[in-house]
Formats: sequence, structure tokens, C-alpha cells
Amino acid sequence: MTIELHTWNTPNGRKISVALEEMGLPYKVVPVNISKGEQMAPAFLAISPNNKIPAIVDPDGPGGKRVSVFESGAILLYLGEKTGKFLPVPLAERIPVYEWLMWQMGGFGPMPGQVHHFIALENETDRAYGLKRYMTETLRLYGVLDRRLADREFVAGALSVADFAILGWAWRHERHKVSFADFPNVGRWYDALMARPGVKRGMEAKLD
Repeated sequence: MTIELHTWNTPNGRKISVALEEMGLPYKVVPVNISKGEQMAPAFLAISPNNKIPAIVDPDGPGGKRVSVFESGAILLYLGEKTGKFLPVPLAERIPVYEWLMWQMGGFGPMPGQVHHFIALENETDRAYGLKRYMTETLRLYGVLDRRLADREFVAGALSVADFAILGWAWRHERHKVSFADFPNVGRWYDALMARPGVKRGMEAKLD
């Protein structure tokens, strides 16, 4: 059964293509061109009522029934549960996966996303305040991640869906104007992940 990945070439979309590749799940990309407003189409809203990409449709969901899932964090948890991969079973081991996945969803995504917005504005006055505010917080979050990775290979111990979630946004570090020279532990983690064949396939998958 092939999973449909409704997405576009964004950090949140890359989280899911990487996870699908790492988990060895067959999937096909259904592009949703957000620059043309395709995320507002009724067919897409039926599976993603918040009109945001990505969303998936799994024809072989629980009980063998078709299921759709929206929100990238929810998708990662669903896929981890479905496959038993990158989501540990013992609760004690699962707690840091939850923590770092929520850290990404609540901060390391929304904040760099605001940097993307303000850095693209042409009016310097409009740019300056927003860029200073969100760049400061983005750098703080990179620092949190760097300290976390100082004594461990991956954010939650073993490689998990939390790493895939964070990687989707770290992939855009150059657009954030962030150098890994300032965050060497993040750089080491990033290079190790990007060297994985599944991650490489997920990053190279055509999503648009």
C-alpha cells in the first residue's frame, strides 16, 4: 500500500519525506503548490482542515482502513507507531522524543519561519524590528540544540522522529543566516544525518 504525501518543498514537507525514506515505506508525492493557493482546495481541506502542508493519506491505516493525518508532528508520531521505528516503546525512552519533537513544533520552526518572512521584506524599517526579534530567538534555539547535542549523538538518545522533525528546519540554516561554526555540535549532528542514505533520498525527493 502506497502512502500519499500531500506536500510542497518546505522544511515541514522534508521532515516527512525523510521519515518515509528512513522507515522504508512506499509513498508517492502529491504536490500542493502553496504559492498558488492549492492548500485551500476542498479536496485538500478534507484531509488537512488547517490548510497547511504536509498531510498524508494511508490506505492501510488502523484496522486496514484508509486514514488521513495532518500536522507534521502528528504524522511523524503516526508513522513511528505504524512501523515501530524511530519511536521507542519504553515510556522512559519515549519521553525525550516527545519533548524534542514538541520543542521543534513549538519553537524551532515557528521562530525560523518568522526569520524567513522578515528577511524577505524589502522595506528596511519593516524588516529591522521583526528580524531582530525572531533572529535573536532563533539563535537562542540553536544554542539550546547545540548544548543538548554536546554529549549525545541524537537529541533523544537513539535516532528518532524528533531528529527528523528538527532536521527539516536545520536544513534551512543558511537561509536563517546561521553558521554551524557557531554551533559545532549541531553541525556534527546535521552532517551525520545528511550522510544517511534514507535522509539523502528524503531530501532529494521531488516535492514540488
